[in-house]
Amino acid sequence: MLSFRHRGSRLCDGVTRREWLRVGGIGALGLTLPDLLAAQAIARAAGPASTLANPLASGLDGAQFGRAKNVIFLWLQGGPPQHETFDPKPDAPLEIRGPFRPIQTNVPGIQFCELLPRTAQRADKLAVIRSLATDDNNHDVSGYWVLTGYPYGPGSARQIKPTDWPYFGSVVKKLKPSETLGALTSVWLPDLMRLNDNVTPAGQTGGFLGSMWDPERFVGDPASDHYRIEGLNLPIDMSVERMTSRSSLLGALDSRLLDAERSGAANSWSKLSTVALDLVTSGKAKAAFDVSRESSVLRDRYGKHTWGQSCLLARRLIEAGVRLVHVNWPREPGDSAVDNPLWDTHALNADRLQDVLCPLFDVTFAALLDDLDERGLLEETLVVAVGEFGRTPKINSQGGRDHWGPVFSCALAGAGISGGQVFGASDRNGAYPVVDPIRPHDLTATIYHLLGIPHDGVFHDRANRPHPLTLGNPLHRLLGDQPATAARVASTGDEKFVPPYDARLLLDTDFSSEALIAVSPATREKGWRGHPLASANSNGMFARHLNEPRPHVAVGMQNVQGDQPITLPAGGRLALAQEIRSARGGQYQFTMRLNGQGSSRDAFERCFGKGTICKLVLFRYANMDKNPLEAAELASQTFQPAWGTFELPREFSISRFLGSTVPGSNFPIGNGLGVALMIQNSTPILLQPGDSAVLSIQDVKLELLPRVRDDNVTV
Repeated sequence: MLSFRHRGSRLCDGVTRREWLRVGGIGALGLTLPDLLAAQAIARAAGPASTLANPLASGLDGAQFGRAKNVIFLWLQGGPPQHETFDPKPDAPLEIRGPFRPIQTNVPGIQFCELLPRTAQRADKLAVIRSLATDDNNHDVSGYWVLTGYPYGPGSARQIKPTDWPYFGSVVKKLKPSETLGALTSVWLPDLMRLNDNVTPAGQTGGFLGSMWDPERFVGDPASDHYRIEGLNLPIDMSVERMTSRSSLLGALDSRLLDAERSGAANSWSKLSTVALDLVTSGKAKAAFDVSRESSVLRDRYGKHTWGQSCLLARRLIEAGVRLVHVNWPREPGDSAVDNPLWDTHALNADRLQDVLCPLFDVTFAALLDDLDERGLLEETLVVAVGEFGRTPKINSQGGRDHWGPVFSCALAGAGISGGQVFGASDRNGAYPVVDPIRPHDLTATIYHLLGIPHDGVFHDRANRPHPLTLGNPLHRLLGDQPATAARVASTGDEKFVPPYDARLLLDTDFSSEALIAVSPATREKGWRGHPLASANSNGMFARHLNEPRPHVAVGMQNVQGDQPITLPAGGRLALAQEIRSARGGQYQFTMRLNGQGSSRDAFERCFGKGTICKLVLFRYANMDKNPLEAAELASQTFQPAWGTFELPREFSISRFLGSTVPGSNFPIGNGLGVALMIQNSTPILLQPGDSAVLSIQDVKLELLPRVRDDNVTV
């Protein structure tokens, strides 16, 4: 269920909503679109943009002026790292270039990171900017500049203010409303832009233009089976015929009121009533939001998750006539108040990128470009993918990259963009621009130019004062009808290295992979780590994978060589552990099903008696070596295993909340969170020849009830 966000009881011209309803009769129609539709009427009344002399509208430089009918703006909130996306630095030291290698795109001489194999195959459609800079390391201030085209004044932009410069989509809504669906000129999906918890920064509203010019925000998950838009339906008990009849009656009443009042507001609202009726009875808007009308094959291509289905919905909306669709990178459940939400990878940059961010972006971005192209929409649709800044050149002690405004990348495709080229360059370490440094307002000017809005024009506020659209200039070298080069080569990316997004918290929960990884040396392999790994003929403690009678892991102790007893000294440790994939904040429950077996019941009870401690553990890695034996324990639950049969395993669990409980503070994911079975003998254990005692672990389960966003945290 989702709804429009109503924005106050008084409209921008001072007329109350009650007065609007009395004059226009919209309340009797049962509609809930006054804010939405008022923008269309005022936009029509405003007329075209006032302009200054615009040399770009003609001649070679002006050839692409107005080429784009619409825009899909992909906002990669948090700040994507330039090194692991569009600007790899293979010659930099390891602590700067990171663990991933560059790959050749399908355009000679252009390389992307190997985390974008599908995007690399479509580089001929892309113009990549590698020299954007804000020189500000704050999400709010840097993001404000990118979203409005104007730098923020002194102070923090973490709160929306009525004096804010309007979001560029609000300016588009005012100066270039949709000819076919003006009520939905500028749409924002799938949620507001939030920093931690409910901090809603400036730059995402109509600002000093007034709330009437806010983008129309639809809060909800298009991937949900229950996704629908309130306000675009007829009341349950009202047919189209009855609605039309009521509209005629209201029209007669309106005529008498108009004769009496002769108010501009009443005239405007009469038009709104007509448009509202058309929107609701035609079903055009409702149909555009219905992603279930797409084939399951296409929906799978985009990805059956919030990001993928939001991008698919964006394509449907621009196809229906929406001018601009802003797709905000969605927050994951429980990612508020942790140290690597969204693209804000202060911790575990490489893991977040490989497990979540790039599988989501690369698959969906490629699908969007292909879908637009196949439908003939890419020629008239500008696609922009950008975040508020980049990430630090040097990787920090938690494997993360921090905020970095001095340089970042952006990708553009579609209407008026000459693909197959790179604009600007950063230095050897990806730290500062060295060729063609530009500011966000140059990107904004380029968007305006392609939409047919003169970048050097003005718009007027509510007091009819003129304001320059932007301080920037269009990036003419990016513009053209054809790719910058016709040369093509085979891309060297491997899609298997970046499979589609997998939401599982743990891999191989049924141990079907037939593999255990040693706890050291440190590697980037994913899966279960065992200690000590041993073969079937090793004496002492061991952990190993077995296939009979079905796949499972056995951890325990044995003396299967020779004819002499052996003693295991006190302090021996057994471990079976795995890192939680993209850990978030919330209530975790880790469950393991196992039973006790061995050469005899007596041997089992001697090995797993009172002197042996068995426990399930939730932990945080101590360093980037990710050795569970060195981890910091966050919670543990001891248990006493019992002798039994393989077919009748017992279930043991630990449940604990891991997340921020103090308003406004972060819970540190740090070097990563993990789960483990830990076994340690506090007294010596005597093993007779032939003795063996094991815990046969058949499967595990990890569940997360995500931490709920704290709406009281707003600063």
